[in-house]
Amino acid sequence: MHKTNSIIICAPKMMVFETAANLELWPQILPHYRYVRYLERNSDRNLVVMAATRSGIPISWTSEQIIDRDRLEIRFHHLKAFTKGMRVVWTFQDAPNGVLVEIKHDLAFRVNSLAPIADKIIGDFFIYNVANKTLHCMKSYLEGRASKVNA
Repeated sequence: MHKTNSIIICAPKMMVFETAANLELWPQILPHYRYVRYLERNSDRNLVVMAATRSGIPISWTSEQIIDRDRLEIRFHHLKAFTKGMRVVWTFQDAPNGVLVEIKHDLAFRVNSLAPIADKIIGDFFIYNVANKTLHCMKSYLEGRASKVNA
């Protein structure tokens, strides 16, 4: 399974990157996130339990987060739940109208015969939808803050 979500955010690139990297902030600015709990915490590597909702359906997973400030990437490796083994990469690139933020999800399903069904349910219904909401809410939050800074 491979899913990509992207959006242009009109805010300074480092503000976008640092906001995306700050998981503690997510439940405050992303209404579909129920909580993020840190199991281990460092400046560039965290182990977290994340929980969100998709159309009222609660979902949660355990993930390792790597914050790569040199490459301006945020990587996640899902360690538990239905998405165990999934790799997620957030990238941030300059674009004419702001910052292009992309989230790429890659998962090799453990049971190949169920992959087409799992792709529709896990990939399209849950992952693509939640990532899309995340990007749109982050855009609204960041552009609101950036306009206040530039005013």
